[in-house]
Amino acid sequence: MTTFQHTLASSASLSGSSLHTGEKVTLTVRPAPPGHGRKFRRLDLPEQPVIDASIALVKTVERSTTIGEGSIKVHTVEHILSALAGMGVDNALIEMDANEPPIGDGSAAPYVELIQQAGVVAQDVHRPVFELSEPIHVETPGGSLMTLLPYNGFRISCTNVGPDGRFTQYYSTEITPEIYAKEIAPARTFVFYEDVKPLLDKGLIKGGSLENAVVVKGDSLLSREPMRFEDEFVRHKVLDIIGDLALFGRFIKGHIIAVKPGHGPNAELTRAVAKQFAKAMAMVPPAVTPKGGSVMDINDVMKLLPHRYPFLMVDRVVSFGGETQCTGVKSVTINEPFFQGHFPGQPIMPGVLQLEAMAQVGSILMLNKPGRAGRIGYFMSADAVKFRKPVVPGDTLFIEVELVQQKRNIAKAKGRCLVNQEVVSEAELMFGLVDR
Repeated sequence: MTTFQHTLASSASLSGSSLHTGEKVTLTVRPAPPGHGRKFRRLDLPEQPVIDASIALVKTVERSTTIGEGSIKVHTVEHILSALAGMGVDNALIEMDANEPPIGDGSAAPYVELIQQAGVVAQDVHRPVFELSEPIHVETPGGSLMTLLPYNGFRISCTNVGPDGRFTQYYSTEITPEIYAKEIAPARTFVFYEDVKPLLDKGLIKGGSLENAVVVKGDSLLSREPMRFEDEFVRHKVLDIIGDLALFGRFIKGHIIAVKPGHGPNAELTRAVAKQFAKAMAMVPPAVTPKGGSVMDINDVMKLLPHRYPFLMVDRVVSFGGETQCTGVKSVTINEPFFQGHFPGQPIMPGVLQLEAMAQVGSILMLNKPGRAGRIGYFMSADAVKFRKPVVPGDTLFIEVELVQQKRNIAKAKGRCLVNQEVVSEAELMFGLVDR
């Protein structure tokens, strides 16, 4: 497994019809900077909003996975996300002029070809990896069982079971870009004939046809071409698992054992993974970096922020929550120059520097977007400032910032600093971006 993040070498586009809405759509994948993650941009909406491919934004999981934030929605995200994750692309901007990607032939193969056309390049930042601390098991109505076990790699073992046990298939494989492109991506979506009318009645699969799906009628298969694999159905289930789990946002070391998976069970497993990760982050000892490394190390931070010694107050960034949340870390040591005078014999980190740390993390959040690198974040005001506990040498400061309002280059944010999971300072901030 490579240890570095990857993005696309160039942009590439494809057009076609979407599965559920039946609309014509053009999709373009574009390179993105380290720590960006995978995001969608709706070109058809005013201001072309961007939405994070995050499990926290999943809205519906009926026959596909839909994410949404406010009035912005993107339907059927699993195939393009599966291709990006399966091919090892950590950072990408996915632009569309409609609310659903093109379905192609019902597989992820067109997206793999798109990614190969664009090319994949390594970035000089380590890939954030989550290693399980304990097994995760999820059971959902309908007999679906999803288990994730600690494993030094990424493997999926899946059993698909159709109605009345029809077309029960099993497939187990390690997931690498080479295996994904050859053995998983070509597997097409499928539907049982008795489900077609109810789906149409719900306004779904308007763009469905034998060109982009295999229809199972009784013990027969209706398809425009021969089956691509004897076990094509279960391979497509593996494809969907990879796409839905990509909504967690970081590489997972683990072995998934799935029985009767679907988008609902996949989402529940992904939420359980996110919950364990959040728990692991909360249990971080005061001087230990979260397991799995950083989203941005000090070199990445210095690429965005102009600050240098002795005024750089962020050592690394450990997480992003979409485009509105960011957590940075500052290790406080007795070597800090301000301890010489604040105060001799009783060193305490000045509260104003904690405010500065919040502002710097907020600036990272705003600067970590395409086209904004090289600008400067200016601190404009601070309200509702509270200092609750002293910060002393040996403490590790976790700096959490959430954007609550943003208009062009001016943003309002809520910030807080924590030590040992306790809030030591907090404030409401306003800052702006200007050209250097």
